[in-house]
Amino acid sequence: MTAKLAGFLRAPWVRIAGSLLFLGVLLAFLPVHKLALALRSISLALWLWILAGFLATHILGVVKWRLTLHISNARLTFGQAVRCYFAGLFGTIFLPSVVGGDVVRMGLAFRIERNRGGVLLGSLVDRLLDTISLAVVAGVGVLLIPGALNERHRRAFMGLAVVFAVAAVALMVLLRITPWQRLPFKLRRLFVKIRRAWRSMASQPQYVLVSLLLGIVIQSNLVLLSLLIAAACGLHISLRVWLLVWPLAKLLALVPLTLGGLGIREAGLVALLAPFHVPAALSVAVGLAWESIIIAGGLVAGVISFLIGGADFARSVFKIDGLRSSEELTPVG
Repeated sequence: MTAKLAGFLRAPWVRIAGSLLFLGVLLAFLPVHKLALALRSISLALWLWILAGFLATHILGVVKWRLTLHISNARLTFGQAVRCYFAGLFGTIFLPSVVGGDVVRMGLAFRIERNRGGVLLGSLVDRLLDTISLAVVAGVGVLLIPGALNERHRRAFMGLAVVFAVAAVALMVLLRITPWQRLPFKLRRLFVKIRRAWRSMASQPQYVLVSLLLGIVIQSNLVLLSLLIAAACGLHISLRVWLLVWPLAKLLALVPLTLGGLGIREAGLVALLAPFHVPAALSVAVGLAWESIIIAGGLVAGVISFLIGGADFARSVFKIDGLRSSEELTPVG
């Protein structure tokens, strides 16, 4: 039953239907003319500058990912890391939530680096550091925002923070109690490789800290870029509020039910900005405008990855199902 459910959720039409459902519900209750007016307010020049900033920020992401791979004993050249990382950005457009691109990125790295355990651990740590960085940015917003909220809304935001904290603790407990020794041999062999990579990483905590700081810089840059989009749409809101709202909306987009978080992010923005009396049409406009940056950035990243890697890029992105087999995840040697 679990396997059937997982297969059902992986089906492309489920993600497309999820995005259409969320957006359809939102648009059914919104003044579409106001939404269109907000989107038309963004000048092409500003949009292109934000797109350039988006891609430049992800160059820092390449540096961070390559560093986490390096400290887990997986070695990629900078060009190879760009090729894999940008292929993942391209894959995010079509795959469930932002995590789907990580699968593409790892799959292409598996073809290059023999230490697949190191690639897997480095990529997982990289995603974990991204999530922690988002939480840190949101935490700064929590510290700065109390004066902008009444008591009821303050309790609601604190309750949401508690939910995220409980989910993180539950995940750690689950990992702790999982009977790893009962797993199939091939998976246990993979975990042996991961344990070795983890020991290498644990012996170099200073580099993990550098990766975390890079993650905070990256997420802060993306917050500022999205704030520019918001201002262009006519949504003028203080930075301290945006530091809380935008990271929380991005965390909601991790739910693997839609294409790249499309629909869930917009619904999250509507709910999170409601306490600040922001019209729902403006919230959705900002989400859709940012989605256009993600899609355009993913397409440009795909072209760059293709130019670096050629046909191997296409095989890695469009044959993702091959990565889900135990053979594909088994370390070499």
